[in-house]
Amino acid sequence: MSNLGEHSGDNRPDGFEAPLHMSLHAPILLGGVPRGIAILNGTIAAAIGLGFQQWLAGLLIWAVGHSVAVVATRHDPSFPAVLVRHIRQKGYFRC
Repeated sequence: MSNLGEHSGDNRPDGFEAPLHMSLHAPILLGGVPRGIAILNGTIAAAIGLGFQQWLAGLLIWAVGHSVAVVATRHDPSFPAVLVRHIRQKGYFRC
């Protein structure tokens, strides 16, 4: 008897399943932070540290910003998209 009409134990037809590599669905992180946030944080810290010649302030802004972003990423890996959507959403509806 052929396997054309039979299904596997988890209700998926045979031959219609393919494994996905982790890189296809995992977020791109730099140091545990989404790529765009890490670049933005580093750019702001470098502008303050190099542009204003405030090395300590630049390092402090980078360290605090990166730490906050790591905590937020551990809580929700898609926090930048959620934050943007939250900021754009109005707090009330006009009649």
